[in-house]
Amino acid sequence: MKTYEQQQLDALGDVTRRLLLERLRRGPLPVGELARGLTVSRPAVSQHLRVLKEAKLVRDEAAGARRYYSLDPKGFEALRKYLDNFWGEALEAFQAKVEEK
Repeated sequence: MKTYEQQQLDALGDVTRRLLLERLRRGPLPVGELARGLTVSRPAVSQHLRVLKEAKLVRDEAAGARRYYSLDPKGFEALRKYLDNFWGEALEAFQAKVEEK
């Protein structure tokens, strides 16, 4: 079974999902608006949103007959913390290399 972080990174590995996340940076949108202008079908957009939701990168909320999707700050915070571990290790390795000389 994939870890939470692996699931998030896998979700980010698709260009369509990254485009959906970019569109959601401006604020909540329904599927129809998210799908506008894309080369994939609206049902495909719904599937991509499902993957992003399972990875805790987006959340949805009902408003009448529509569902609005938005970025999930908690999921992005967890992803940021995971990636920060790599940055910290890289900085430590850089510091060790500099101090060698």
